[in-house]
Amino acid sequence: MTGSLSPIRINGAGPTGSLLAIGLANFGYSVHLYDPLNAEQICSRSRAYALTHSSRRLLTRLGLWNDLLPFLSPFKTLRLEDRGINRLVNFTESDLHSSNKSTHTIGWILDHTFLMKLLMSRLEKITHVKLHLGEVSDQSLPFHEFGLVIAADGPRSTTRTKFGFPWWSHSYTQGCLTAKVRFRDIDSEKAFECFRPEGPLAILPLGNADFQVVWSAPFDRCRQLAGLQASAFLDRISTILPHGLEPDALLDTPAAFPLEISFAPKLHRGNVVLVGESGHRCHPVGGQGLNLCWRDVDTLLQLMTSASCVRRGLKAVPARYARLRYFDLLTVGFATDLLVRLFSNRQSGLLLVRRLGLLMLKHSSLFRRVSLQAMSDGPSSLLHHSPE
Repeated sequence: MTGSLSPIRINGAGPTGSLLAIGLANFGYSVHLYDPLNAEQICSRSRAYALTHSSRRLLTRLGLWNDLLPFLSPFKTLRLEDRGINRLVNFTESDLHSSNKSTHTIGWILDHTFLMKLLMSRLEKITHVKLHLGEVSDQSLPFHEFGLVIAADGPRSTTRTKFGFPWWSHSYTQGCLTAKVRFRDIDSEKAFECFRPEGPLAILPLGNADFQVVWSAPFDRCRQLAGLQASAFLDRISTILPHGLEPDALLDTPAAFPLEISFAPKLHRGNVVLVGESGHRCHPVGGQGLNLCWRDVDTLLQLMTSASCVRRGLKAVPARYARLRYFDLLTVGFATDLLVRLFSNRQSGLLLVRRLGLLMLKHSSLFRRVSLQAMSDGPSSLLHHSPE
């Protein structure tokens, strides 16, 4: 039905671009997927993602969820700590929205390598997808020959630069340090989010006793920590961990990178559309990054497979996509920025706000459910029921 439409070009074969290519090909679109890295390089990145229920729904609709299940590490408890005022709140499966309760899981952690190997394996088998991996993209090609050109090539998007999209960006004084660590005697189905004066600390289960640590701190400190020997690094991290957690081994080489909040005020220009981190980037607190990108994918897929799109073609898709995505992107960007600023501040008035907020979370199941729903399904889900 859609096969007669013009081909689609996607620049960027990371998790967002690859997933979008699979979704479009499933509906008969002819897709050309470009990336300067080859498949092995794309799969080899050492990092992990927190997946929420909005991502679970998308992966299920695309027939990928069951194949990913063996590689997913679920967590049924999320422990939220505010070290500045010594308060904590536990989110459990009882706080899930009714549409998510059947999973008995708050979220999942997925290793990048397992995800990308599955996506690459699927892409290689789909006849509607032509892969151009490990090739330097020829930006002089006649892009007008494609029905859409989709930029999924990340925060330093060359496509966004080529087409002159405006780009607003603010760099945080904080940086981010990521490392995979094995702990002793730990609940493998519990995740931690600790707000500390120097920045948030997330500890996310990878299965058994292995965890992904996402440590926000001043960028110079992150770089210094990343350069430590394994034993010295474990000694340092042991001083900031939640009570009872003891690091046993460092499983990879820690990586430090700067943090920023970024946004493209215009998400489309002509037939060019910005998707994922080519159009927005937020602080990693709360693990919203990939889920936000995949909600871009979900919206674009729904528009491009609708009956009206089939009848009228792709011309109306870019503007409609932008209108539908602004609320989610701006709300999540603002919320993550507010959380970082609020919990890194020692002003007495803001300390009182934090005390009241955590008190409400601890004693109000409704407040916990609404907060968890916004994190799990996106802020837009608060305006309507989340589809199962």
